Amino acid sequence: MSRNKSKNKAGKEAPKGTGRRMKKQQLAQAVVNAFQAAPRELFNYKQISKQIGIESQAQKLLVVDLLYELAADDFITEVDRGRYRLNLLGTQATGIFQRRSNGKNSFLPEDGGTAVFVAERNSGHAMDGDKVRVQLLAKRKGAAAEAEVVEILERVERTYIGKLQVAKTYAFLVTEDKTLANDIFISRDKLHGGKNGEKAVVRITEWPKDAKNPFGEVIDVLGQAGKNTTEMHAILAEFGLPYKYPASVEKAAERIPETVPKEEIAKREDFRDVCTFTIDPKDAKDFDDALSARRLKNGNWEVGVHIADVTYYVKPDSVIEREAQQRATSVYLVDRTIPMLPERLSNGICSLRPDEEKLCFSVIFELDANAEVKASHICRTLIRSNRRFTYEEAQQVIETGKGDCCKEILALDTLAKKLRARRFRNGAINFDRYEVKFEIDEQGRPLSVYFKESTDANKLIEEFMLLANRTVAEFVGRPPKGKKPKTFVYRIHEQPNPEKLENFATFIRRFGYKMKAEGSGQDISKSINKLLDNAKGKPEENLVETLAIRSMQKARYTTDNLGHYGLAFDFYTHFTSPIRRYPDMMVHRLLERYLAGGRSAQKEKYEELCRHSSQMEQLAANAERASIKYKQVEYMGQRLGQTYDGVISGVTEWGLYVEINENKCEGLVPIRDLQDDYYEFDEKNYCLMGRRSHRQFRLGDPIRIQVANANLERKQLDFTLAGA
Repeated sequence: MSRNKSKNKAGKEAPKGTGRRMKKQQLAQAVVNAFQAAPRELFNYKQISKQIGIESQAQKLLVVDLLYELAADDFITEVDRGRYRLNLLGTQATGIFQRRSNGKNSFLPEDGGTAVFVAERNSGHAMDGDKVRVQLLAKRKGAAAEAEVVEILERVERTYIGKLQVAKTYAFLVTEDKTLANDIFISRDKLHGGKNGEKAVVRITEWPKDAKNPFGEVIDVLGQAGKNTTEMHAILAEFGLPYKYPASVEKAAERIPETVPKEEIAKREDFRDVCTFTIDPKDAKDFDDALSARRLKNGNWEVGVHIADVTYYVKPDSVIEREAQQRATSVYLVDRTIPMLPERLSNGICSLRPDEEKLCFSVIFELDANAEVKASHICRTLIRSNRRFTYEEAQQVIETGKGDCCKEILALDTLAKKLRARRFRNGAINFDRYEVKFEIDEQGRPLSVYFKESTDANKLIEEFMLLANRTVAEFVGRPPKGKKPKTFVYRIHEQPNPEKLENFATFIRRFGYKMKAEGSGQDISKSINKLLDNAKGKPEENLVETLAIRSMQKARYTTDNLGHYGLAFDFYTHFTSPIRRYPDMMVHRLLERYLAGGRSAQKEKYEELCRHSSQMEQLAANAERASIKYKQVEYMGQRLGQTYDGVISGVTEWGLYVEINENKCEGLVPIRDLQDDYYEFDEKNYCLMGRRSHRQFRLGDPIRIQVANANLERKQLDFTLAGA
């Protein structure tokens, strides 16, 4: 036999050792692979031997024995004497196909059963997310279950983002998509203006049976790869998020009048003469909440939480409404905002800018000196903000006791601190995380990393927004005695999974911390707060807080009121940000309906909108994280070879993730680069252990690394151990 590597019918290289003597286990795997590569073909022992490159008579006789064994296991069926075929008598099932670029494809049964492995040769060119019918293949004893796609029932519409490589007569889209290992072939007439080196959005049009690559066409050209706007738009497109506004929506926004009819003003409570202000980040333009404050004759404070009355301008079933519903949220990338509403509304008509009369939906409170709510009501209002504060400016007023609206801000700060203290006494969890921010130049290049931390000014706004959201939820969710609650949109946060909590408690013990994983919700939350306080300022602080958050459930929107565990509220909703969140618009509409005495809204309709909003919120958060990761990789790409202190933030079978203490950039030390020993992954103890030296790399361990590589396409940093 030639020394060239032979190939079987599936186009795969024959097993190593072909033409020589193979061990029985190796030979058995080769036979299994051959049957699975051609599941409907018949083979006798000679054909199988030829298929896998066996020449010696002794090995061919071993193949005969293996065929008997596989038939006894029902893995293959003897159709004619001495001729076998893969056993396809297993059941068929329908579900979702998950494609992975590493070849580890899987089938998720629609009945919720366990995922089943689908080899690439058995994928039928199904794409990630397609609904498929599979044949569950017979499996050998002790082997994992496998399936073969026999029919694609529903193709999912999705696009791929990558860089164009354009030749004379054809082109390819080279993508780093984790669901596709193959580049996408594009004929010249399907490029639609795309040029070599540009990033593009491509739709797969077909994947012919015998073709190695899927065929596609360019549906949008994003621009030259590496340019900041191109890369930010690519991140949005990657998550299926919009990066431009339809012209029809912009035109509809332009037609909305800025002036408000006198009859509308007459219907509203007038707060134009009350001290009112906004407090927002310095780069914000969409001011959707304002606070008013005045001292009452009885010594109590009247506090107004005024929220932009978006639904006055955005009518149900309008083109603007439909676009907002689809987007469900504004998206905040590292250097830009992609608004849910057109800018004429989000930054103009609806934004509560100073010295402009604005329409609001408001909750008005009367609070005593202990921050107890003595009375409250929900109403439509007219306001005129006296001042637009940045958080830094408001913080300066709090710290110095001087400046515009000083008396009101100091009073609200005092009340907010009492509201906050009470919330934590009642069991709220104090996740007080910082945000990673970048100072960016005109071209979008990151110049420095800084951390945005929560000050008293931030907490002041937070407490009054929480109070308004809770009050609105209670107004609908806790009706008068004898009446049923009407359909409403709640923001819920369920109790933690006990198993996740126990795993977290076990992990932190190695740092010398204790935490209750059992008991009442309040006991557990108080224990978590104590843990977070004890970890503050320590090297492991960020890791402990990250893992604590991961042990929690995700907050979401639903029409079923299940309370908010993290805030320790029995009733909670989102009412305070309708410019940037669609659920808040739903809440405004339902409030208007119920304040007017309307009947309960259709639950199923709102539940579906809640599901969509929760999904879009998650996509937006993923895109935001991806944009931060991109800037971190870009920033560290200018620092190749430099060394930093960090902490092991993740341990996997392929290596160690390390977060740099100084700037929170995270990268991977690949396991292949740990060359002083053979390291094995110990999942239970979150560590890699050297087989010979027993050296351990454990989650949370301090470590010093050197920056080795920065791959912007993959948004990936590679580190090596410093001094290794």
